Amino acid sequence: MFRTIAWLTLWQLAWTTGSAIGQTVSPATESGPAETASQEAPGKAPEENGNLVRLTKDYDVWIDPKRKLVVVDGSVCLREGQLEMFACPRGTKEHESIVSVNCKAQYVHAGLLAVGAKPGRPVQFAPEYSPATGTKIEVLVLWIDKEGKRHKVRAQEWIKNLKTGKPMSYDWVFAGSGFRTDEQTGERSYYGDAGDFICVSNFTTAMLDVPVASSQDTEDLMFTALTENIPPLDTKVRLVLIPQLSKEPSTKTPASPAKSTSEGEPAGAAAGGN
Repeated sequence: MFRTIAWLTLWQLAWTTGSAIGQTVSPATESGPAETASQEAPGKAPEENGNLVRLTKDYDVWIDPKRKLVVVDGSVCLREGQLEMFACPRGTKEHESIVSVNCKAQYVHAGLLAVGAKPGRPVQFAPEYSPATGTKIEVLVLWIDKEGKRHKVRAQEWIKNLKTGKPMSYDWVFAGSGFRTDEQTGERSYYGDAGDFICVSNFTTAMLDVPVASSQDTEDLMFTALTENIPPLDTKVRLVLIPQLSKEPSTKTPASPAKSTSEGEPAGAAAGGN
């Protein structure tokens, strides 16, 4: 079990980080988030760019308080197969995620809070299906190929919708995951740390989720890796999460509900999924 911080501590971390920014970050340039992301591709420590501040010394996660974005590093862990996640924390759900990140989900959550994103709530299955809500989050993927060429794409370009045969068209929303308390030890664990970080199947434990019905049942999974768009395994990548702060949180209602294995809770919810 991961030892995690409580919701109050998440907010305190976000507030403390944000309040210290002016003393540690160089003045922002006039370029937008996408331009900044290109400059901060893997291969150069983000701190060298003068725009980002590391959230914790233990993990590869930074915020840019001027451009309102979060950066987290990881690597490609899967190129073929059906998906329940786009990204997971390292050592959790690599068998169903394209990217594993060098960070616990709780710190990315804190980073999103620090740059102004608002968590909504995860998917609900009872008394009826209700999709995840929260600030819409744009996810960019950056990497450098063997020839030294830098690449930047939307994360959706690495995910194929099995129904349409095209890249996933849905956005992610900041659902916010949640906590569980161990009855024996009293320790609180953040669900997203167990794997449900950036999801493409609906989980009541998701930190980021798609705001449409997307089953977690193996026979009904909607998405698979879009292999031809994904670089080789173990390629180092940088994810840039950009809250869409000028837009209302998504409340798009799907046409039909995703399946669940028990009333009001998807399979494996108590443990954060499969």
